[in-house]
Amino acid sequence: MTQTTAVQLVCPHCGVINRIPADKLSAQPLCGKCKNALISAHPVMATDQNFQRFIDKNDLPVVVDFWAPWCGPCRQFAPVFTDVAAEMATQATFVKLDTQDNQMTASRLQIRSIPTLAIYHHGREVARISGALPKGQFKQWLQQYV
Repeated sequence: MTQTTAVQLVCPHCGVINRIPADKLSAQPLCGKCKNALISAHPVMATDQNFQRFIDKNDLPVVVDFWAPWCGPCRQFAPVFTDVAAEMATQATFVKLDTQDNQMTASRLQIRSIPTLAIYHHGREVARISGALPKGQFKQWLQQYV
């Protein structure tokens, strides 16, 4: 009998931790508590209150876009981040953190310029890059770590 590996995911809607068989990630699994989709084609909007939970409790890598609404390059990069999030939804969790509204997290993580992109896996930062990237370059950078 083959043992199926389970993947732990934080629900982007209610924050509950769910365990999903890895081979069912593409089957649009639902949260056991709120019944909303666990995997979204859209980035999750994180806050100071829930950011660390996404970083610590997801078994998939977490790709974070640190941005601010007044930042031109951030707004220019937003559609690229959203497109790639939709394309890679079962390979990573994509999170956006508004550094203007969530200064505690931005300060703690020493975000000095925006946009800054970071990849976390099992609670640990594994990569960081600053600046808006073209889609191809962003995907190439991601594929080194995801």
